[in-house]
Amino acid sequence: MDTIKRSLLCLAIALPTASYAAAAGQQAPDSNARPYSPYADIAYPTDVYFGDTHVHTALSGDAGGAGTTLMPDDAYRFARGEQVTSNTGLPVKLERPYDFYMITDHSDAMGMITDLIAGAPNIMADPTGREMHEAFRQGGKVAMQATQRLISQFAQGTLSPALNYQPGNPAYARVWGELIQAAEDFNNPHHFTTFIAYEWTSLVKGNNLHRNVIFRDGPERASQVVPYTTTPPQGSPNPRDLWAWLQAYEDKTGGQITAIPHNGNLSNGMMFALQDDFADGAPYDKAYAETRQKWERLYEVTQLKGDGEAHPLLSNEDEFADYDNWDWGNLDLTQAKTPAMLPGEYARSGLLRGLELQAKLGINPFKFGMIGATDNHVGLSTVDDDNFFGKFPLYEPNPGRALHEARGNEKLGLGYKGWRYSSSGLTALWSTDNTRGALFDAMERREAYATTGPRIRVRFFGGWQYEQDDLQHRDLARIGYGKGVPMGSDLAAPAPGAGAPRFLVYAQRDPMGANLDRVQVIKGWLDARGKPREKVYDVAWSDGRKPGANGKLPAVGDTVDLAIPSWTNTIGAAELGSVWTDPEFDPTLRAFYYARVIEIPTPRWTAYDRVKFKLDLPAEVPLKTQERAYTSPIWYNPR
Repeated sequence: MDTIKRSLLCLAIALPTASYAAAAGQQAPDSNARPYSPYADIAYPTDVYFGDTHVHTALSGDAGGAGTTLMPDDAYRFARGEQVTSNTGLPVKLERPYDFYMITDHSDAMGMITDLIAGAPNIMADPTGREMHEAFRQGGKVAMQATQRLISQFAQGTLSPALNYQPGNPAYARVWGELIQAAEDFNNPHHFTTFIAYEWTSLVKGNNLHRNVIFRDGPERASQVVPYTTTPPQGSPNPRDLWAWLQAYEDKTGGQITAIPHNGNLSNGMMFALQDDFADGAPYDKAYAETRQKWERLYEVTQLKGDGEAHPLLSNEDEFADYDNWDWGNLDLTQAKTPAMLPGEYARSGLLRGLELQAKLGINPFKFGMIGATDNHVGLSTVDDDNFFGKFPLYEPNPGRALHEARGNEKLGLGYKGWRYSSSGLTALWSTDNTRGALFDAMERREAYATTGPRIRVRFFGGWQYEQDDLQHRDLARIGYGKGVPMGSDLAAPAPGAGAPRFLVYAQRDPMGANLDRVQVIKGWLDARGKPREKVYDVAWSDGRKPGANGKLPAVGDTVDLAIPSWTNTIGAAELGSVWTDPEFDPTLRAFYYARVIEIPTPRWTAYDRVKFKLDLPAEVPLKTQERAYTSPIWYNPR
């Protein structure tokens, strides 16, 4: 018997699978069938990675001038999970490290701030430089006020040339080299990925048109260039000129690069304008639309300076649109906000305007996915409300930060206090791996989404064949990709008689965070008259609630205990999902769809400050929040 067994074993080793199965008395597997292992032969992204795409260190003028001392090495060590000492001497550490990280120090005046603080001879020879140097030496509020003057002078184009370092300055090249080297030193593929990046800081009379420029490449390509600035004659504040520089970079190096706009809510209508404000308001042309869509695949929809998804004046039937809105002026508060500016500032209205321009030009210039980031200027990305270290060193944890007058313009009656800062946000990327190439490719596919801080996992697919039974499967990604397209994509043309599109959406709470209240699908479209329309649909929710007579879902409830502060997950759901069919679909009308996931109420960072510092805060200061996630859209284009 042993001889027979040994003979069969040798035969099994020599024979192919089908022959082995026959020798063992089994039916041979079908070579065309799906592998038994559900994880074999997978080509689509199976994991989501979380990180920050927008971080400033002491090398940015407005950060170093405000008292930030943390350098890129400190920021990277913190992001990968190490404990560091903050700019004000406090120990700080993340609950969980990030998967990827991008330091985006400013392109204009790169290298200036270290010279200014040190009192370099060329700085001290300039009256403004000497004045700023003395203010920064005093630190605290004096330094912060000097930083605000520095920002305003740059925004208005009046900054002394002695301070506005440009390419060709030795300090400029040195700092760019340091940023490249730091990104390379800390890049650990598959574990903690860093990107070479910078911020192009276009300010048109204080109106924010900033873009973060992200390289797919390492130093062998990125070091062949220096950042593009916004200062003529070497640079320009016009995004068209930035896009030309991006194209020149790729042509020169064979590399890849992208740009991510942010804070349209501070652009006073310019971010998603319907006309070219750099050409005396001339209509956009097809070349503009094609170029913007090529280079700006994503938009930073939420961050410290406010959430930019929607606004209640634009979306008055959306009870969740009034979320951390900053809507009183432009970046430096030199111009007040008017209602007419708002449609050019928010992501949802920008997506709608993209449909309008597509109808005219044949190309959608505002076809962007959505991400989040912090835009912190302390070298510390702290998006958890119980661990919030603020925008500038003055707003690192201290008893007075919530009520401190952060910025004001008495002539215009404008101003805001420190409590207005949000702890937002993070970028989530569905990627095949945690490497520069794979993550960059996910950004280019727009297979990305934003969260206001929690690591909520969200899948969003669109197609024509999803069924309710698909939700019973745990391998939703296989079904999602197999029957349709992921977030960031265009719906494939429907087969005759396909009916309305169906969307497969699934969300899972942050394992360290709060339960989920609901999942919504936001639809935007152009009606038969070409008028932009929008509607919010509740598609999955917790606790067995039923919509009221007005179609609105009742509030989820509230378990927040402000005395601790804390909350309990006795309401809400750990996961929610739906296969939703558009009940008002018209195949002749252009549309987009994206998912929004809302958590149950939790304490805001101001509530933690209130308890930790024993504060008596006025009623205007919000103490609770409902964190959320926004997916990139899926677009439908009629034949």
